[in-house]
Amino acid sequence: AGAVYATHMRDEADAVAAAIDETLAIGRALGVPVVISHHKVTLTQNHGRSVETLAMLRTAMQHQCVGLDCYPYTAGSTMIRSDRALMGGRMVIASSVPHPEMVGREITEIAAQWGVPRDEAARRLQPGSAIYFLMDEADVQRILAFDETMIGSDGIPTRDGRPHPRLWGTFPRVLGHYSRDLGLFPLETAVWKMTGLTAERFGLQGRGTVSVGAHADLVVFDAATVRDRASYESPALPADGIDRVLVNGGCVWQAGASTRARPGQVLRRTPAGVSAPAAKRAPC
Repeated sequence: AGAVYATHMRDEADAVAAAIDETLAIGRALGVPVVISHHKVTLTQNHGRSVETLAMLRTAMQHQCVGLDCYPYTAGSTMIRSDRALMGGRMVIASSVPHPEMVGREITEIAAQWGVPRDEAARRLQPGSAIYFLMDEADVQRILAFDETMIGSDGIPTRDGRPHPRLWGTFPRVLGHYSRDLGLFPLETAVWKMTGLTAERFGLQGRGTVSVGAHADLVVFDAATVRDRASYESPALPADGIDRVLVNGGCVWQAGASTRARPGQVLRRTPAGVSAPAAKRAPC
C-alpha cells in the first residue's frame, strides 16, 4: 500500500541468507521499499558472514529499493527466551519480574546457583529482558561502514532493571568511537547515516538535512570530545560532548540534562490521495 516494509528477519544465524532472500522476495512481490532492521549475523559459526550478506544486499539494490540499519554493539537485547539460538552465547539478565535480584547476572551463574539447566533458569526468570552477546566486532564494523547502512539503536526503553547501553550510547558511540577514534568513516558520513539517509529511506519530508524551511531538528556537539559513557554495568549515563538538542526548533536537552520540553510530533502516514507535509511515500 505504498508503505515501507521494515522487517526483523526470520533468521540472523545459520539461515540468514535464506532470510534475506525471503525479505527481498516480499518487497518485490508488494512493490514496496524494504528496510532490514538492525542487520547482523549471530552465533560463532556465522561470524564473518557479513561479507556474504552485504554482497547479497548490494546486488539486490541494483534492482529494488532496499535499506538497512545497524547498532554499534556486539550484543543485542530482547525478552528472556530459552531457545538455543539465543542462548548460544553469553546472556546477562536486564530485567526480571519474578526475580529482580538477578538483574545484571549471567544466566550461567544463575543456573549454577539454582542447580538447573540454563534453559530452565531462563524460564524461571520470565517475563523479563536479557542482553545477548552473539555478534563479532568485525561484522559490526563491516555492516556499519556499508554505504547504505543507517544507524539505529533498537533500544528497549525501561525504568526498571539494567537495560542495554544502546539506549543512551548508540549515536555518540558512532560519532566518537567508530568515526573519530577508529576512522571507520568521516564525521560527515556518520551524521548522514543518522539523519539524511534515514529521512530519505522512510520518506520524511523536511527532516534529515539542515536547510531553509526544514524542521529544526538539530544536535550541537563537540566533534573532538563526543563519546558514549553508557556501559553494560552503568547503561543510563548520558554522553559527553553533547551541548544541546533541538526538536522542531525547541530545546529538549541542554547543560547535560533534559529541559522537559516536548515539541515533537507524531509523523503519520499520509492516506492515499491526500497531500500532507509531514510524510510521503519513501523514494529510492
